[in-house]
Amino acid sequence: MEFSFSYAHIIRVRYSETDRMGYCYYGNYAQYLEVGRVEAIRTLGFSYKELENMGVLLPVSTLNIRYKHPALYDDELIIHTSIDKIEGARIFFSYRIECQEKLIAEADTTLVFVDKKINKPIACPDFFLEKLRPYEK
Repeated sequence: MEFSFSYAHIIRVRYSETDRMGYCYYGNYAQYLEVGRVEAIRTLGFSYKELENMGVLLPVSTLNIRYKHPALYDDELIIHTSIDKIEGARIFFSYRIECQEKLIAEADTTLVFVDKKINKPIACPDFFLEKLRPYEK
């Protein structure tokens, strides 16, 4: 199933996230993507904690980042997070990180719906799919 859901979240690069040159450390981008993803899912009506309490885990199985321009200390970054599709147990996200209309990075992740009790992949729960139905292509 393909979707057109997207959400934008703003985060500022903190001093502790930069190197001596004021550049944002490349490893922080995975955390920025997680913030975008968590907040996007929250807008659908679920927090990660609620999903876990319902017995559903969402570990990351793949992460790809393509860096275009460096982010600097105090830059205000807009993290555009999209849910592109769901196939069986997998959910595919794509991201664009921008600063003042400049593309900083593009990325994509694949997460897997996992049953918390048996630690095995499961199909996307119906309650989650229902929230995405309005965005179905």
